[in-house]
Amino acid sequence: MIIDFHTHAFPDNVAAKAIPALEKEGDIKAKTSGTASSLLASMDRAGIDRSIICSIATRPEQFNSILDWSGQIRCERLIPLPSIHPDDPDCVEKVYTVHEQGFIGIKMHPYYQNYFLSEKRLTPFYEALSETGLLLVVHCGYDIAYTHIRCADPVQILTLHQNFPRLRLITTHFGGWQLWDEVEEMLIGRKIYMEISFALQYLQEEQAVRMLTSHPPEYLLFGSDSPWDDQAECIARLQALKLEPKLVAAIFGENARKLIDS
Repeated sequence: MIIDFHTHAFPDNVAAKAIPALEKEGDIKAKTSGTASSLLASMDRAGIDRSIICSIATRPEQFNSILDWSGQIRCERLIPLPSIHPDDPDCVEKVYTVHEQGFIGIKMHPYYQNYFLSEKRLTPFYEALSETGLLLVVHCGYDIAYTHIRCADPVQILTLHQNFPRLRLITTHFGGWQLWDEVEEMLIGRKIYMEISFALQYLQEEQAVRMLTSHPPEYLLFGSDSPWDDQAECIARLQALKLEPKLVAAIFGENARKLIDS
């Protein structure tokens, strides 16, 4: 089984506008049209069984529309994560709403939502996530479309991990896009989930293998960040590292299945 723990899709009418705008912001070309149907087609081509869809509420008032759409597309193969904006005065209450509606977690993005990961004002929010057991999938490291600000760096990830030990935190981009030396120094070896999208093509093979084999094997997850990378190519990159088959199987799907089903 292969489970992609980091993909994006939009309602069809939104995708038609959002994808060109995001392509321009990040100077990057999308590999799909950004719709749920195009993601399913990509999954079929790549041999991927299930994908986590990570939505991002860039304004507090987007919560309900994202929640409703997530409910509409939810199925065996597509597992959507709604999003809560940290500036929402009802953000704690909305954690419980997401939980009550049966979603497994939420997605957040410090750049698009304009916050720092370890802000103290978010303590009640993180406590609610910890209490409900919802996954928190969060963008980590720098972002391709933004000036480099350290709003989700390894220091803040470690602070969050230590302050909220029950928080089911999933760090994306191998713990911190373009901050992998710090990730290796501070986070590798700790019981912190790391999804590896948009990392292997930037890392030297030696460092990628070292990081993958030095981290607890049950805390590694496969991800593509589709549509911003091709899912089949992401699979090929991981396979090319020639890791132990048991570790590869854990990364591709076994670890994700346990998180989804728990």
